Amino acid sequence: MNPNREYEIFTQEVYQYLVNNDVVKNTLVQHDVKLMGRSGQEHQIDVYWEYEIAGNKHKVAIECKNYSKLVPIGKVRDFKGVLDDLNGVNGIMTTKVGYQEGAKKYAKEWGISLMELRTPGWGETIIGEIEFHTVMDVRHTLFKVDEIWADEQGLDFARYRRNLDMMRFENDHKWSKATHIPLHAKDGIIKDVNGKQISSLKDLEKGIPDHPTEDFPFIFSFDDAYVDDGRGGIVKILEVKFEYEHIEQHRKTKIDAAGFVSVLLKDALNDEVKFLG
Repeated sequence: MNPNREYEIFTQEVYQYLVNNDVVKNTLVQHDVKLMGRSGQEHQIDVYWEYEIAGNKHKVAIECKNYSKLVPIGKVRDFKGVLDDLNGVNGIMTTKVGYQEGAKKYAKEWGISLMELRTPGWGETIIGEIEFHTVMDVRHTLFKVDEIWADEQGLDFARYRRNLDMMRFENDHKWSKATHIPLHAKDGIIKDVNGKQISSLKDLEKGIPDHPTEDFPFIFSFDDAYVDDGRGGIVKILEVKFEYEHIEQHRKTKIDAAGFVSVLLKDALNDEVKFLG
């Protein structure tokens, strides 16, 4: 189908829906209508309907412009000439993109409605926004690794720190610069070089508050201590550190009705927008 004719039929279907809901039931919105003007000239009207309320007949003609650019003033002026010849017909012009400023001023002066009618583009169906503000205190259990021992064992903790940083939302290289880092300590057991348990994270936690206080961080030092990394290896640690991190997160989420909306109708003169399913 010709794209221009397709746009005219699209306009007809949209306004048939609007007329059914806002005007008078059983009013037929027609496509491609021929009307005779006072001058004796026949005019082709893209979309047309008429209805009667309290004995008064109302007539509406729509000129469709399937343009990919702004409609210039000349097209609106031509449409006004048609309306003047028809006499007593209200005019609406529709297009996909919009209108030049001169066209808007001219249409407003002569009472012609200018509408943008199209399927919504990306981001055009945002109907609201939800704002989230989260405040929380998170306790971390961190370990100071014996870096000399780690180097002797061929363990690359610099790479491990970089991997931790990659999992953060913030690009602040926090773990690459930190003295204490998170480790997986299997069962929370702390052992000496011979594998004998000398403490546990649970035992250490007994000596600290279960909520943030000004006494944090709490640091426990060891001379000969190891934790099981859960993969069959051990890591020598010098300290266990308990600290609280105060986190405030501020996030906005847009409400997009894209899945429920198929038509955008915008009044180009006052920017009022309607979404139709």
